[in-house]
Amino acid sequence: MTAALVIYLAPLILLLCAGFGALRPGRRPGPIATIAELAGLATMAVAVTAAGLLILHGPATATLLPGLSVRLDVISVVMLCLVSFVGWVVLRYAGSYVDGEARQGAFMGWMCMTLAAVMLLVTAGHLVQLVIAWVATSLSLHQLLLFYRDRVQARRAARKKLVTSGLSNIVLIAAALVMWNGFGTGDIATILTEARAGTGGSFVVWAAALIALAAVLKSAQFPTHGWLTEVMETPTPVSALLHAGVINAGGFLMIRFADVMLTSPGVLAVLVMLGGFTAIFGGMVMLTQSAVKTSLAWSTVAQMGFMVLQCGLALFPLALLHIVAHSLYKAHAFLASGGAVDAVALVRRPGPIAVPSGAKVGQAFLAAIAIYALMTVGFGAAGIGVKSPQGIALGAILIFGVAYLIAQGLAGAAPRALTRATVMYSLAASLGYFALQAGAEALTAGTLPATPAPGPLEWALIVLAVFSFGLVAVAQALFPLWAHHPAAAGLRVHLTNGLYANAVFDRLLGGWSKSPAP
Repeated sequence: MTAALVIYLAPLILLLCAGFGALRPGRRPGPIATIAELAGLATMAVAVTAAGLLILHGPATATLLPGLSVRLDVISVVMLCLVSFVGWVVLRYAGSYVDGEARQGAFMGWMCMTLAAVMLLVTAGHLVQLVIAWVATSLSLHQLLLFYRDRVQARRAARKKLVTSGLSNIVLIAAALVMWNGFGTGDIATILTEARAGTGGSFVVWAAALIALAAVLKSAQFPTHGWLTEVMETPTPVSALLHAGVINAGGFLMIRFADVMLTSPGVLAVLVMLGGFTAIFGGMVMLTQSAVKTSLAWSTVAQMGFMVLQCGLALFPLALLHIVAHSLYKAHAFLASGGAVDAVALVRRPGPIAVPSGAKVGQAFLAAIAIYALMTVGFGAAGIGVKSPQGIALGAILIFGVAYLIAQGLAGAAPRALTRATVMYSLAASLGYFALQAGAEALTAGTLPATPAPGPLEWALIVLAVFSFGLVAVAQALFPLWAHHPAAAGLRVHLTNGLYANAVFDRLLGGWSKSPAP
């Protein structure tokens, strides 16, 4: 369907805006902020048009030139709408944030360039375009990380990102070559059809492994997460822009090639273990950070780990839902971080913080389990409940978070208003999650493969994941009771430093971490 080629208008508009920034890279280069904002609005219009074409004509691939084609399906349209919306918000915010900076024009240009590369990535219908856009995203982001080139910490973060991105680029190129050689084509739709039919040989397993490796390198998985926690030296809009398909590009890659990933249960098992560990590790470190932006960065590490965990469990529709939800709230969190700090500073603290007892924590978990059972029965009776064991396990992990919320409301010193609010928020969060989960599975039915029945290895990993997240949730809820113990103080010090994994990575890079940026 040649009408799908209209999608190319979105990155083209942004590339023109990037060119304007390159020609006038200095301070207040004319109406650059207005041009960038209008470009963002135009890409949103293209995304809505793409959604309309999908509804009217169904999935299709349209070729512009050999190696350059767009894939119009649910995945590409959802991602294009997400990237264009977040991109527009960030561009609008950045227009005033960097106003008066010496390299304002260049900054806005590289922002547009990064968004254009991401849009080419999420709509790619051919391996050539996919690889080019993947590499271009890394290179353009590198320039944004070096906006303040005189800052050592900014150069260090950019160097580490350059190393991990470079490795990811090489691995993805290898994966593309393996798939093209094995399937005899670079057309992504054809590759997915043949992988789903099981016509590939042993090379498909290698392709899945390379795709997974490229994804975890791109999405800041342990132990290559360090650069993400050190991007605080860049302007805040860059931190928000990361959530417009940049940091979560690894998740998109695995979702796009879900049929290939399912051919290798061993690779999926590794993703479950790595993603689960990264999620727990990032979440625990996040709780020890005092700086709001650093805490948000560690939260992103944890969320990217959870995204990889979902892909490892073959819950690809839920991984796509996670990308959308996390991108929206985390981009907002970064852009609103300054105002949030001011608001918290003005809050009066008239009394002690309510700390739940062990008995109240137990009651909270029982209440959360009851809510989960209620939602499962209710959605099951409607015929839209989660049927796979992997999905049920993921819901249980969510409920552990709900239990922590309820525990705060059940604390002895908590006012009744807080108790009522936490219960209502818990019910709303559970209902919203199950509804969105059912919607995501219905929306992607026919595009993404169904979650296969788990084997013995998968069952072991499911039990391990539920037990691990449950144990961490209980420990987190009970932490205030033993926070003053010397062992807790020592643990906090180690967690504050990220268990020193980033320091080890710095040492491995040697002088690269502080050398002048290119």
